[in-house]
Amino acid sequence: MTAAVELRSPVGALDRLRRDPRDDWPSPARDLYRYLVDLYGETDPLPLAAAGWIAHQRSAHTQTNYARHFRVMEQYVRQCGVHPLLVKLPLADAFALHLQSAPTLVWRGGQRVPLGPPRADTGQAAVLSGASSFYDYALKAQVIGREAGNPFEAVLRPAIDPDFSATEGLTDEEFERLLVTARDLHRPRHTAHRAYTLLLLMYALMMRVGSALAARIEDIGYDRGHHVLNVVLKGGTRKKKVLPPLVYDAVMTLIGDRTEGFIFATATGKPLDEPSVWRMIRSVARRAGLPQAGSIHPHIAKHQGVSEALANKLPLAEVQDGADHKDPRTTQRYNRRKGMLDNSPAYTLAASMAERLAAGGSDGV
Repeated sequence: MTAAVELRSPVGALDRLRRDPRDDWPSPARDLYRYLVDLYGETDPLPLAAAGWIAHQRSAHTQTNYARHFRVMEQYVRQCGVHPLLVKLPLADAFALHLQSAPTLVWRGGQRVPLGPPRADTGQAAVLSGASSFYDYALKAQVIGREAGNPFEAVLRPAIDPDFSATEGLTDEEFERLLVTARDLHRPRHTAHRAYTLLLLMYALMMRVGSALAARIEDIGYDRGHHVLNVVLKGGTRKKKVLPPLVYDAVMTLIGDRTEGFIFATATGKPLDEPSVWRMIRSVARRAGLPQAGSIHPHIAKHQGVSEALANKLPLAEVQDGADHKDPRTTQRYNRRKGMLDNSPAYTLAASMAERLAAGGSDGV
C-alpha cells in the first residue's frame, strides 16, 4: 500500500524525473567541464560557468571554436598565477600581446604540439572575441560581480581589413588536381571517396567545413524537382541547398545503404572532426604536389567555389546568397583579391626589368 502511494506521489515522481542538467550539454561543453574540473575541482565555480557558456551558444561550430579558444586563454592566465575569474584589464592586454607571437598547435607524431606559426590577425581577434563572450556570460550568470566587469571589453583587437582574405587561392587546374588526387590517389584508399566527396560538396555548395561535417543523411531531401541538403549554417540557422547531380551521386555513393547518421562519419559512426579534415586535405595536397600543401586548409574549397562563380560572371547577389554571406563585401573579397593578383602591375614591371637586364647583360654590363 505504501509503495503504491509513493508511486502516485508528485514528490516521488519528481525525484524519479530529477536529472543532472549537465547531461543535456553538447559534447564541447562536457569536455571543457571535465578538463576544468581536473584543474580546479568540482567546488570551483569556473568549470560550471565555462561549460554553461559553451552550452549557451547556438551553433555547434561556435561551441567548438569557443571551447578551444577558452583553453588558450585559461592556460595563459593560469601560468601567470591568476584565476580566470579574477582577470583584470592589464592581464587581458598582456594576453592579447602574447597571441601575436604564441605558436599554434600542429599535429606531429599523432599529437598536437605548439610548433605552428602564430595566429593571423583574424585568429587573434577570434580568440579575444571568445574570451570577451565568456566574461559577458559570467556577468549575466552572476559568477563575477558587476564591479569586476568584462576585462576583455576594452582590449584592443587587431584591425581587420574587410577587403583582405589570408586564404591562399588555387588555380582552376590546381583545384581540379586536388579533387582528382583525393578521388584516385588518396591513402588510405577506404577514405578516398569520403575525402573527394567532402571537398566537392564544400566547393559546389560553397559551404563551411563545420556545416558539411554537421550534415546528416536525414537532411537530404527532394524539393520541387531538386535534390537538396538542409544545411545548418554558421549561427545555427538552416537553409536548403541544391545538390547537383555530380555532388548528389558522390554523396549517395558515400552513404551507401545507411539511412541515418552523419554523412561524413568515421567507421564507428561518429562525425568526422575538423582536425581530421585539416590533416586529410594537407595530405591530399602534398600528394597532388601543390605548392600550398603546408598551409592549405578546408576553407579553400568554399573559397574556390565562390571565386569560380564570380569569374563565370554569375550575379553577385546569387553568389552571395549561395555562399551564405550577409555582406556582399565578403563575397567581393574573393573576386577583388583574384583580380588583384592576376592583374598585378608587378608582373609587368618585373617582365620589363627582366628584358632590360637581359639586354644590359648582353652588352657586358
